[in-house]
Amino acid sequence: MAVIVTFDVPDGGQDLYEAVIGRVTNGQGFTRLADIPAAGLIAHLAGPLEGGGWRVTDVWESTEALEAWAKTLGPVLADLGHADLQPSITPAHNVVIA
Repeated sequence: MAVIVTFDVPDGGQDLYEAVIGRVTNGQGFTRLADIPAAGLIAHLAGPLEGGGWRVTDVWESTEALEAWAKTLGPVLADLGHADLQPSITPAHNVVIA
């Protein structure tokens, strides 16, 4: 079952987001899902929160795919000072993509 994963980072912003993306893509950037070395990523959205901070929302094929990706993402977040960042994870009822 697909899951919706949301990270809200009240003290984060585009600079932190770009630093994470730079590390997980080896500096290649992220303009298509294939740029992220993770099986099971269906969709990715990122942008500022009203009032400050940053939100990243992903849709993953399964919790197992998310957990596999966490093995890569977790150390990157820890190295950037966000080891305690925990996402909200919700089962998806419906996923429609282009």
